[in-house]
Amino acid sequence: MAKNVLIIGAGGVAQVVAHKVAQNAKEFGTLHIASRTPSKAEKIIASIRDKGHSVAFSAHALDAMDSAAVAALIRRIDAGIVINVGSAFINMTVLQGCIETGAAYLDTAIHEDPAKICETPPWYANYEWKRREDCEKAGVTAILGVGFDPGVVNAYARLAEDEYFDKIDSIDIVDINAGSHGRWFATNFDPEINFREFTGTVYSWQGGEWRENAMFEVGREWDLPIVGKRTAYLSGHDEVHSLAARYKQADVRFWMGFGEHYINVFTVLKNLGLLSEQPVTTAEGLEVVPLKVVKAVLPDPASLAPDYEGKTCIGDLVKGTLDGKPGEVFIYNVADHKDAYNEVGSQGISYTAGVPPVAAAILVARGTWDVKRMVNVEDLAARPFLELLGELGLPTRVIDASGDHPL
Repeated sequence: MAKNVLIIGAGGVAQVVAHKVAQNAKEFGTLHIASRTPSKAEKIIASIRDKGHSVAFSAHALDAMDSAAVAALIRRIDAGIVINVGSAFINMTVLQGCIETGAAYLDTAIHEDPAKICETPPWYANYEWKRREDCEKAGVTAILGVGFDPGVVNAYARLAEDEYFDKIDSIDIVDINAGSHGRWFATNFDPEINFREFTGTVYSWQGGEWRENAMFEVGREWDLPIVGKRTAYLSGHDEVHSLAARYKQADVRFWMGFGEHYINVFTVLKNLGLLSEQPVTTAEGLEVVPLKVVKAVLPDPASLAPDYEGKTCIGDLVKGTLDGKPGEVFIYNVADHKDAYNEVGSQGISYTAGVPPVAAAILVARGTWDVKRMVNVEDLAARPFLELLGELGLPTRVIDASGDHPL
């Protein structure tokens, strides 16, 4: 029996997820999308109809911070798969709703406590991994971090493990956005989440231990396919915290590209205290959170899509040995902002984050990834996922000893 799907969230990534679910409706049962603001969900459904998809899609109001409300909605619509692409603050309540009802749970980013920045690594151990036993007892499939990074890049590491090396020495994940949106300053996803990623300690896994750096302290130039030479900085990111657990012997690092303009604006905002998550009181006696004020005055990331041009390149440079011989492989994807907008009305960052959870949902629906326990993406067979992603619009390429070629 086909599984009904519930999408939670109504931002730019949710729009991609909804479009891709609609395009692949034959894989599922009934289709649903829920948001605290139902009008946003209705707008996404309207955009699906505008693209000529006539599938039935229902919108629902939901406070996803209320696990009882999540469970009640899952039961009411008999959802078998929940794709959580709401705020990173709702992961644990949505996961709890899935555990209570037996629905499969998918998300694209690690849980965050709104009052805390950059907790002690490994980050997954602070929240999601504490529910592993509950998921297994309930027979609930929970696939964590199945966006692009985290997500696809985890699968790239697993592919290298399965098909290229018998020992992995290092995994360097490189994320370059070579696109331009034409705004003076904007973030590509939720500004609050974006800035929280970069105001804390940069953790990497090197030499069998956690290393600490400051943001923008360590940078290097990368020469990548299509986008060319770009400077990327060692950054803290979700996937390092799960990959380090599987590949303890390897160095695991995440590098993200930033231009000088972003770094300058970020530095000024941080030095002024405007990226703080702690409340302050104005001279008029109003209590405000500076970070939320900055979020309120910046462009909505979804509004960037119509003007976005250029490409992204995200991949893993994996080094290791096979039969005692050293080697390296670069496994990557290049996506185009304009192509993403033409297909689903979103920019490329949302597209790369939104397609993978739909591929994962299809694999759960087919039984391939319906593992009845909590996993990170690298715990699952990579090739079925990556091949399906290619069919859905995110093809994988590989640079190895034989050259640059499709997966």
